[in-house]
Amino acid sequence: MTWLITGGAGYIGAHVARAMAGAGESVVALDDLSAAVPSRLPAEVPLVKGSTLDGPLLKRVLAEHGVTGVVHLAARKQVAESVARPTRYYRENVGGLAALLDAVAEAGVGRLLFSSSAAVYGNPDVDLITEDTPCAPVNPYGETKLAGEWLVRAAGRAHGISTVCLRYFNVAGAAAPELADTGVFNIVPMVFDRLTRDEAPRVFGDDYPTPDGTCVRDYIHVADLAEAHLAAARLLADGGVPGDLTLNIGRGEGVSVRELISVIGEVTGDRRAPVVEGRRPGDAPRAVASAERAAEALGWRARRGVREMVESAWAGWRLHHTG
Repeated sequence: MTWLITGGAGYIGAHVARAMAGAGESVVALDDLSAAVPSRLPAEVPLVKGSTLDGPLLKRVLAEHGVTGVVHLAARKQVAESVARPTRYYRENVGGLAALLDAVAEAGVGRLLFSSSAAVYGNPDVDLITEDTPCAPVNPYGETKLAGEWLVRAAGRAHGISTVCLRYFNVAGAAAPELADTGVFNIVPMVFDRLTRDEAPRVFGDDYPTPDGTCVRDYIHVADLAEAHLAAARLLADGGVPGDLTLNIGRGEGVSVRELISVIGEVTGDRRAPVVEGRRPGDAPRAVASAERAAEALGWRARRGVREMVESAWAGWRLHHTG
């Protein structure tokens, strides 16, 4: 097997590339470098600069590298930006996937792993979100991920491609400081950014129907997520997915925003109390995965806890932002 990883030099993509290459898989990365750090990739992983919207490039890469399986991670992924620029999200996330699937089908590549998101569920009122929980996305980003799943399954049926869709919950941490997320879009780096600027963390709403009034989420270490990709890729390679498989990737444990900020305070030594602001539109009180199906299908479970996520993310933050 030779695996093409789209978005392979991004935060998650580089972790997946390292995990797969480190386990002996042959890997090539494709990335448009819009949100990438090429040095994240292992030296043995070739990097091709380009977009999944470029059909001729995709066909050339698949042929030149003898690709037999694809891990598709490349996508726009900021919720607020998707609301402001929905056509860009549909063009790049869905259009890029369509171009990739055309190239995959033409090349006779028979295995594809798709990076989806818990955003496909929207805001379900359930204690644990299973893969059978109805999908009702509440923003264009989530819509493009759900449309992507539909497209992946349809192309799989039409062209005999075995497919896996992994629905990520909240990703945090780093396997090594140099692999850390360099953006300030998710809650952990957002709190780090506030503390670095000598400002208190912010909490958006403390009157939710949860134990401490703040939203509860399922956080997963990016290294655990990468290991889930490796397990899914190997299942595909071994012929263990005759059609389509869709799995939640999370820990199955809820952590409130206030609890997370408390752990961040312990790790950073900055324990200042957060400032409470108004609720943000669309935030669900609780979004926690049922991870049992992934455990059964992949023989995989998340092994790292929230403190390890925060400690590893803080080491990366200091490397990239404070020297």
